[in-house]
Amino acid sequence: MSPKGWHSRGYLPHFDSPETLQFVTFRLADSLPADAIEKLRTAAGSITAAERDAFLDAGSGACWLGRREIAEIVETARLYFDDKRYRLIAWTIMPNHVHVLIELLGQHSLGSIVSSWKRFSARAANRMIGRSGPFWQDDYWDTYIRDERHFESTLGYIENNPVKAGLVGAAENWPWSHVRRRVTAQT
Repeated sequence: MSPKGWHSRGYLPHFDSPETLQFVTFRLADSLPADAIEKLRTAAGSITAAERDAFLDAGSGACWLGRREIAEIVETARLYFDDKRYRLIAWTIMPNHVHVLIELLGQHSLGSIVSSWKRFSARAANRMIGRSGPFWQDDYWDTYIRDERHFESTLGYIENNPVKAGLVGAAENWPWSHVRRRVTAQT
C-alpha cells in the first residue's frame, strides 16, 4: 500500500509520506481506563498528549508487554523489516504500549507497517498467553517530525520513557529499547 499523505481513519489525523520521520505510539487494547477513553471519544473532552502519556505510564490494563516472552515477540516483529521497508531510529516497548521513531523506505505506508507489526504480534502473543480477542487498540498515534529540535526531543522522550515511568533508574537498563541494543553493541 502506497503512502497516503494527510488522511483520517476516524478521529485521528495521520500523515503518511516516505519523506518524513514519524513518531508512532500504539497501545494494548486495555491500556487506557474507561474515563480516558470516554474523553477521547467526546469532542468536548479531549485529553492532551501529556495526559494520555500519564495514563499509559501508570500501567493500566494487563500490561502483557511487561512479560519477557511477549516483549520479545513485539521486538522481533519490529526488527524484521528494519532497513528493508523502514529504518528504525528509536523504539521502546513499555508494559502496555510501544513508541517507535521510524523512517519509511520506498513506497511502504505507515499504516501498513504498523498494521503488520500489530497483526503478527497479536496472533503470536494471544497464542502464547492462551487467549483470544483484541490485543492491540485499533488505531495508533503518529506525529511527523518537523525539524531537528523536534527530532531530538522525541528521541529523548522515547529513550527516557521507562525512566519517567519509574521502571528503571537509567535508560540503558531497560531491556526493551534501542538504547539497550546500542549499549550492548558498543561493549
